[in-house]
Amino acid sequence: MADQNGVFMGMDLRCQVNNHAHRTEEMDMERLLVRRGQSFSLALQCSTTLPPKHKLAMILHLGKEGEVVVKVLDARAGSDKWWIRQQGAQSEVLLTVHSPADAPVGLYSMTVLHLSPDGHILEQTTPETFYLLFNPWCKADSVYLPDEELLEEYILNENGLLYQGSWDQISSLPWNFGQFEQDVVDICFEILDNSPAALTNPEMDTANRADPVYVSRTITAMVNANDDRGVVSGRWDGKYDDGVPPTRWTGSVPILRRWSEAGAQRVRYGQCWVFSGVACTILRCLGIPTRPVTNYSSAHDTDGNLNVDYMYDEQLESVSEGRKDMIWNYHCWVESWMDREDLPKGYDGWQALDPTPQERSDGVYCCGPCPVKAVRDGDVGMKYDAAFVFSEVNADLVTWIVHPDGQRSQVSLNQKTVGQNISTKSVYGDYREDITKHYKYPEGSVKEREVYEKAGRRVTQPNGGPGQLELKIKHAQAILGTDFDVIVEVHNVGGEDTPAQLTVTSNAVTYNSLHRGECHRKTASLTVPAQKAHKEVMRLRYDHYGACVSEHNLIRVTALLQASGQPEVVLQEVNIQLSMPQLHVKVVGDAVVSGKLIAHISFTNPLPITLRGGVFTVEGAGLTAAREIQAPGDIGPGQEVKVKLSFKPTRAGLRKLMVDFDADRLRDVKGIATLIVRNK
Repeated sequence: MADQNGVFMGMDLRCQVNNHAHRTEEMDMERLLVRRGQSFSLALQCSTTLPPKHKLAMILHLGKEGEVVVKVLDARAGSDKWWIRQQGAQSEVLLTVHSPADAPVGLYSMTVLHLSPDGHILEQTTPETFYLLFNPWCKADSVYLPDEELLEEYILNENGLLYQGSWDQISSLPWNFGQFEQDVVDICFEILDNSPAALTNPEMDTANRADPVYVSRTITAMVNANDDRGVVSGRWDGKYDDGVPPTRWTGSVPILRRWSEAGAQRVRYGQCWVFSGVACTILRCLGIPTRPVTNYSSAHDTDGNLNVDYMYDEQLESVSEGRKDMIWNYHCWVESWMDREDLPKGYDGWQALDPTPQERSDGVYCCGPCPVKAVRDGDVGMKYDAAFVFSEVNADLVTWIVHPDGQRSQVSLNQKTVGQNISTKSVYGDYREDITKHYKYPEGSVKEREVYEKAGRRVTQPNGGPGQLELKIKHAQAILGTDFDVIVEVHNVGGEDTPAQLTVTSNAVTYNSLHRGECHRKTASLTVPAQKAHKEVMRLRYDHYGACVSEHNLIRVTALLQASGQPEVVLQEVNIQLSMPQLHVKVVGDAVVSGKLIAHISFTNPLPITLRGGVFTVEGAGLTAAREIQAPGDIGPGQEVKVKLSFKPTRAGLRKLMVDFDADRLRDVKGIATLIVRNK
C-alpha cells in the first residue's frame, strides 16, 4: 500500500465466489479467472470510510510488458466499456467490475486507486492479476453458444473421443483434453505469447486477442512446430526414436507441459489426431466452444485441381512424381463456434480449423477458421482456406495406369469415395454423431451438382461405359497377429467367356497413405465364363505383413484386371484395418478426493513373436498426471503381463483413466477405466 496514513489495508479477489460464477473453479480456486462480458467482485479492506467526494478508480495493464493500459472509472458506462460500481459496508468496499464482451483475453494486472476530489492519486493497492477468458455464456460475446448441453461438452468436458480407423470400420480413441488441469491456462497464453505476431508486434497482437477468429487462427499455426516456436513436431515415417511415438500419447496435458518446461521447444512427435487433440484443449481452455472432427477418406489435393490422381505402372507400382496427391484413411481437425464479423452475413457458427501442417496459408502452416457453411455451399473464396477444406471432403479419386511408352489411361473414377462419415463425439454420451450433412449435400443430389459448379469444379467423366468385367474385394475381420484370407471376385457380366490377367498386391500403409512395404503379391491368368464369377484367394500370413505393418495396422489390397487383347482395365482397392487387442484396466478402492486408489492393468500379447521394451503410459484429468511404467521384461507370444499403480484423485466428478501400451513391434494398445470421484 502507498503509505501508513492511507485508507487501503488489503484486497480480497474473492476467487472462490467469482470462479464459481464464471465456471472456472475447476481450473483454480486460488487465482482469479473470469470471463468477459460478466461482472466480478472484489472486497477492498479499508481502515476507515472514504472521505466525501473522494473516488476510486482502477488501472488495468495487459500484455507481457503491460503495453495495453485501461483506465476504469467509478461510473456506469456502456456494455462496450470497463467500469466499476462500489458499495460501502463498514470497513469494506465491495467493488463490482464490469468488463466488455469484446475485451482482449489475457492476463491482466489490476491496481485500485484512491483519488482526491480533483483527481490526484492519493494511494494505490499492490497490483493483483487475473485471467480474462472468452465467454460463450454471454450473449454479447462473439463465441456465444445458446445451449447449455453443448457448452457442457464443448467447453467443460475434459475427456473426449477422437475417431480413427476407416469409413467402414470406425474406431474411437479416448483422449484426455485436461483443459482445467493445473497451469494449462498459463501454457495456453504462453503459446499465444510465442507466436511470430506477438514477438514482432506485441501491442497489436494483444489488441487482436479480442477476436476469436484471430486467436483460433494463431492457435492452428502454433500447435504445429513447422514455422515458429510451435508445440508439436509432426512425423509420419515411423522413426520416432528421438521422441515419443504419436500413438503413445493419451492426452494433451503432458505435451503442453513438456513444451513449456523445455522453454517453448517443440515436442516430438504428433500426427493429425494429436494436433487436433492439443488444439481442442487450448481452445476450450480459452473459452471458445470446440469439438474434434474426423473426416474419413480425406483428400489431400496438393495441386488444387479438386482431383486426387493416383498413378500406377502395369505392375501396380506407384509412379507418381513430386508431391503426391493422397487420400488419408481419416483426417482429424477441430471445429470452433464463433461469429464471423469479418465475412458477409450467413457464415457464423461452426468453423473448421486444422492444425496439422499440410499446406501453407498466407505463407504459414495453418488452416482456418473456415465456415463449415461455406464448404457445404461451395463458397471456396471465403476465408480462410475454404478451397482446401472443400477439396478434403469433395475431391474425385482418379486412378491412371502409365504405360511403358509414357501414355496414361484412366482406369477408374470415384466421385463418392472422398469425405465420408464425418464424425464427432455426441454431447449425449460416448457415441458417434455423424455431421457429414453440415459439410456436403447428399451424394448425387441436384444441390450437390450446383455446389460443384459454383466451386468451379471440372466434372470428370469416366472413360466409356461399364465394361463386361467387374471386380470385388472381400475379407473377413482381420485380427493383428493372425493369418487371414482376402477374396478377389471377378464377375463377367457379358455374353462371352473372357480371358484376363489379374494382379493383386497387398501393402502395409500408414493412415495417410504412405507405403511401408509390400506384404504379398499374386498374379493369375484366368478365363471367366460368361455370366459367371471367378474367385481368387490370397492368404495373408503374419509372416507377410508383420515386419512391415505400420503403427496404424493398415493393409491396402489393390487388384488390377486386364482383359487379354483388349484395352479394358479394371482396378479396385480396399483398406483393411487390423483389429487390435485391448488393455484391461480395473480400479480398486473408494473413489474420493485425496483417497488412495490402485489401478490394475493387464495385457496379453496377441502376436506370434516376443515383444520387447514394453511401456505403459497412464494419465487422467483430475486423477493423475501422466506416468510411465516399464513392462517387467520381454513378453512372449500369448503371455499375459500385469502391472499396477496407485494414485490419489485431485478433483471430484466423472473421471477417466487412460492407459496406452507400446512395445517394439506393437503400438497403440489402449484401455480405459471410468470412475465417479466424490468429495470427502
